[in-house]
Parts: sequence; C-alpha cells; structure tokens
Amino acid sequence: MRNLLDFLARHNHWILFLFLEVVSFVLLFQYNSYQGSVWFSSANAVSGKVFEWNASVTQYFSLVDVNKTLTERNIYLERQVEQLTEQLEKAGRDSTEIERMQTSVFKDCNTIPAKVVSCSLNKLNNFITIDKGYADGVRKDMGVVCGTGVVGIVYLVSEHYSVLIPVLSSVSNISCTIRSRGYFGYLHWKGGSPEEAYIDDIPRHARFKLGDVIVTSGYSSVFPPGIVVGKIKHVYNSANGLSYRLKITLSTDFGRLRDVCVINDKEMDRKLEILHAAEDSISAR
Repeated sequence: MRNLLDFLARHNHWILFLFLEVVSFVLLFQYNSYQGSVWFSSANAVSGKVFEWNASVTQYFSLVDVNKTLTERNIYLERQVEQLTEQLEKAGRDSTEIERMQTSVFKDCNTIPAKVVSCSLNKLNNFITIDKGYADGVRKDMGVVCGTGVVGIVYLVSEHYSVLIPVLSSVSNISCTIRSRGYFGYLHWKGGSPEEAYIDDIPRHARFKLGDVIVTSGYSSVFPPGIVVGKIKHVYNSANGLSYRLKITLSTDFGRLRDVCVINDKEMDRKLEILHAAEDSISAR
C-alpha cells in the first residue's frame, strides 16, 4: 500500500494530465456533434471489422459442428439404406422360402395346373372359375393352391371348367395351424379386405408371436399339411374370452391370381372316401 502511495506521489502530474485528457475528450464529443459523429463512425467501422473477423472465425470453427452433423446424418442415411436393403432381401428370401415350402409339400402330390378365367372379390360369397374340369381329372372337394398359398376348394365341376369356393367366402372353413407351434384353428372370411382373414378357436394357452406363419393342418381331407395360408397380423380375444382370434395377412394375392394348381392327392382321395362312407353310414341310421 505504501509503495502505491509513493508511486502516485511521484507521478501525480502524469495522472492529473491523463485525467484532464479524458475529461476534455468527453466534453468534446458530448457537446460537439461533428466530432462525435466522426468518432462513432470510426468506431462503427472498427467494430464492424471486428465483428466481421469474429463472424469469420466463428463460422470457421462452426464448420466442425456442421461436419459432425453431416457425418451423423450420413451415417443415419447409410443405416436406412442398409435396413431397406435387408428388408428387400428378406422379402425375397421369404418369397423363396414359401416357394420352397410349397414344393416340399407337393412333392408327393400330383397337381393339375389351371388358369383362372373369372374371380370375384367384392361379394360375401365369392367364386373362382378355372379352365379345368372332370375331363382333366378335377373332382369336387379337391383343394386348389397357387405358388404362394391356399386358394380354395372345388365346388362344381363340368367337363372343362370348375367353380371354386375360395378362401374369400363366408362358407369357407379350412383347418389351419401355427407352423412349428402345433396349435390349430379354423380359417374364416366374413367380407371386407381380400388381403385378410381370421382364424378362430386358438387356445388361450397357445404361445405364438406376430409374424408367425399359418399353414394348413392336414386334419381335413382336402389339403395336405404345411401349405402356407398367411402370417399373423393381430391377436384378439374371442367373444366368450375362452380362446384367441387371429387376424392374418393372406399369402395369396387374389387380385392378381392367374395360375393355380388343383391337388390330386391319392392319400387325400382315400381320406375323402372314408369321410363319405362315414357320412353315408350316419345317414343310413
């Protein structure tokens, strides 16, 4: 403190000079508009240049953040591309897998190829007509499939044409099972979208997940086991709460259906004969 006082005492005339200079400048610019405008213009020019330099420096260093953001965005887009590519590949694999499954299912069956000549979609009870009849070996109650899944059952047969009851009919009732799970129910369609149907009577203790594949159970005399029907899309409780009702996405695209195959399975024929014999026996009582 003493040193500071000694310093002020030795240089008091310089301190007084600087103080008076500051006061004079303040008085000059406060009461003289011309000098004030010159000063503030110069100050603004200097400030502007300073701000410009600052902006340039800030912009330069902000490029780091911009590059980081662009890099992250690029990585995100690359992941999106990879995911879409995987989905496309998976869709291709799924289609190939369905075709492979269909081939393995039909390896012990004879099939009769046919063309669809008419197909309705917007009715409660739709019908499909194919260009094969009893002259080609088609008989009533034979199952009909396409490359991706179940189509329906032969209902009426003429010499060269047959009428099918497709899955898209309120009277259709096909026994199905959840593949690799063992639980089965019955496939129904009650109108609405031609891409969806329902499976009823799946037991409450059943374990499955969305996306599981539904196939024919083989418990009927029409379809062999393992023919793809669709995939589980949604799960509901039944009206009485004692079972599940499954909404499924059908694997067959009925809107684009052109080529089908009628299943001519000898084992199915034997089952059908036994079933008809049992029905006749019951009727005779």
